[in-house]
Amino acid sequence: MTAEPDRLLDPPGAKAEAEAGKRLAPRFDRDGLVTAVVTDAASGDLLMVAHMNERALDLTIRSRVAHYWSRSRQALWKKGETSGATQAVEEIRVDCDQDAVWLKVRTERPAETCHTHRASCFYRLVDLEGDGRTLVFDPHLPVKV
Repeated sequence: MTAEPDRLLDPPGAKAEAEAGKRLAPRFDRDGLVTAVVTDAASGDLLMVAHMNERALDLTIRSRVAHYWSRSRQALWKKGETSGATQAVEEIRVDCDQDAVWLKVRTERPAETCHTHRASCFYRLVDLEGDGRTLVFDPHLPVKV
């Protein structure tokens, strides 16, 4: 199955094709989303996890600027459109069954990747030495003031 001329993404095919094929055919969930794992292209640091619908993934591939789907706002979102912390996409990978994507990005304002004004959305650690319910702030990811 091939994409329509102006449509970049193929519809999902058989499992074997998703796992071994050479065509991008994302398997969107029942809400029409795939999970997007985002890392810094240079350091490999985990920056954020977001979601993409077909339009967001298509725009990201075509523009090479990260676009996501905001589940809370139910709206398309170009990362950094208001904050200036845009993400230039250097590489996109899909997982084995094409229901998740991995974006390697270069962030325009890396200290503000997260809406909390941190370089990563993963700025707290679960204290595994304690009861497992306590969160510890990562001292290497301070809030940008």
